Amino acid sequence: MKSSEQQAPIIIKKGKHGHGHHGGAWKVAYADFVTAMMALFIVLWVLGQDKKVIESVASYFRDPIGFTEKLRVITPGNSEMPFEADTLNINIKEQLRELEIQRLQSLGESLKQELKQNPEFQELADQINIEIVNEGLRIELTESTENVFFEVGTANLKPEAAKIIQRMAASFQKLPNKIIIEGHTDSRPYIQGEKGYSNFELSAERANATRRTLVTAGLDPKKIDEVRGYADTRLRDPNDPFAAVNRRTSLIIKFETESP
Repeated sequence: MKSSEQQAPIIIKKGKHGHGHHGGAWKVAYADFVTAMMALFIVLWVLGQDKKVIESVASYFRDPIGFTEKLRVITPGNSEMPFEADTLNINIKEQLRELEIQRLQSLGESLKQELKQNPEFQELADQINIEIVNEGLRIELTESTENVFFEVGTANLKPEAAKIIQRMAASFQKLPNKIIIEGHTDSRPYIQGEKGYSNFELSAERANATRRTLVTAGLDPKKIDEVRGYADTRLRDPNDPFAAVNRRTSLIIKFETESP
């Protein structure tokens, strides 16, 4: 029995945990899979962006060094913050929106200064307010107790107001942006004309009168995106619903870039 026991084969069982401490081929495959998925998500994101964003991303991959220098120029405050390609922390949409805001603000201020310097428009120029809003650059023609843009209770533009709007048409035509036109009234009830006519109809007709003046002056009709009549639902001075400043026409140059 001793000799047979000595001749029995010896079986060595290898543990399955031997490669755990130094990794394996599956980790390489998994890393490749994750990388591929990340690339897919980036491609899908880029495809959903507007043309400017796609061109910006393409510019980076064509010339990372040159793209870095361009980003330094458009970084707020012109700070020399290096571009980290591996983290992609630069929000291209925010940069494009900031550039468009600056461009539209410059256009608005230039237009207002031009109107002020023209003796024909000086009286009404101070009643033109310009500001950036959620939709774009709003140029608002606000009436006063001394000067009005429309004849009382009608959608007939005053000659001076029509000339200002015609001048704006030339500036708007140079832009790729769409235009929204809004009409606003005060809270005085409309009592003239046919039965059922209200400040909603009046505000909408004033906005359309502005649209027709822009188009007649040369603005492409396709640039008009919306015409809105708000009546007195968005008062500029809620504390005084009858105040003249509530009677106004707003022209909004819509942002062309997407919201960040």
